[in-house]
Amino acid sequence: MSVRLSDIEGVDLVVLPPVRDLGDGFQVRRALPTAQRRMVGPFIFFDQMGEAVFRSGEGLDVRPHPHIGLSTLTYLVEGEILHRDSLGSVQAIRPGEVNWMTAGSGIVHSERTSPEVRASGGKLFGLQTWIALPREAEETAPAFAHHKAHEMPVAEDRGTRMTLIAGTSDGMTSPLRTYSDMVYADLVMQDGARYQVRPEHIERALYVVSGAIEIEGQTGGFVESELVVLKPDAEVVVRAKGPTRLMLLGGEPLAEQRHIFWNFVSSSAERIEQAKADWKSDRFARVPGEDEFIPLPA
Repeated sequence: MSVRLSDIEGVDLVVLPPVRDLGDGFQVRRALPTAQRRMVGPFIFFDQMGEAVFRSGEGLDVRPHPHIGLSTLTYLVEGEILHRDSLGSVQAIRPGEVNWMTAGSGIVHSERTSPEVRASGGKLFGLQTWIALPREAEETAPAFAHHKAHEMPVAEDRGTRMTLIAGTSDGMTSPLRTYSDMVYADLVMQDGARYQVRPEHIERALYVVSGAIEIEGQTGGFVESELVVLKPDAEVVVRAKGPTRLMLLGGEPLAEQRHIFWNFVSSSAERIEQAKADWKSDRFARVPGEDEFIPLPA
């Protein structure tokens, strides 16, 4: 993990996450959390998945595992993932679609490549984030929602196409039912296109999925796979250096510290311990039709 402070006005720090191999050639980059920056707004976890290339017969197999105290958001650029959970949801996730799973008091899910896609092989590239729930919603009933690409608000302006995935921004509101102030958006920019990051939310960051950006009026820039964390309330204009794709994320910071262990997030350390004991003792609901599971790590 490489984290550096920035001397560019409006930018706090820059995170270059390392590549982690999860097996079978499937790699992720985890930009949050870091020792220097645990969260950006309510975002406590940010992973880039892939790009992975699966041959015929290969695929993703993330066995059933539990979550508490958060919502997971899966957004694909390429490929497909089959989601199953303990509520009985079975949903294929495809590019531009939004999978929004609220764990609340507890949910279990698996993420796999469907038999049809596995037979032919293919690519997988996307982003998965965890959004910590505010304390009053941490024990809400688990829920699942899936939104098609055409349901998401879109704005286009002079070479920048913005798709609002969650929260509010630029006069738009996403259909996702969120629990706190936040923004999560996909920005696709042509070479030289600009986007003004306004102080609509206290904390914000930009993740460079592909291409590169610079801050107008400043020297230097940021490249693919870097998470650029802005200073609170800063207003900057970013310019694309070549065709570029960015994710904008952030929101109002939560009032309390969050504890995190494995897939569990909570404002209470004791609640984390209870979740660990519940998983070890098989007290979570199971995913229908799934017999496998990921054991609690040591």
